[in-house]
Amino acid sequence: MDVKAYYGKVREAEASLAAEHIVMVSLATPEGGKEGVRTEVPRRVAATLIAENRARIASEEEAQAFHETNCAAREKYEEDEAARRMQVVVMPAREAKKQKERS
Repeated sequence: MDVKAYYGKVREAEASLAAEHIVMVSLATPEGGKEGVRTEVPRRVAATLIAENRARIASEEEAQAFHETNCAAREKYEEDEAARRMQVVVMPAREAKKQKERS
């Protein structure tokens, strides 16, 4: 492997990328890489993946779907965490009346 040519490809790919974070879609690789897995990576990592033919840049529709899925998953996680932290105290009616009388 020609290291100079490899890093030349990485620099060229990085120069072609405009955004700081890019949604990438993985490609099938001989090492067993799955095709179609989406993830958001920094520009330098995206350039490396492109130079190694391991991933491609996601289309606008794919990127939008990725962000919507992440937002929905984040909201569900936050709801689950809020429900987990919620504490409920059950008091018999008689004790509740005693509490009111003392106040």
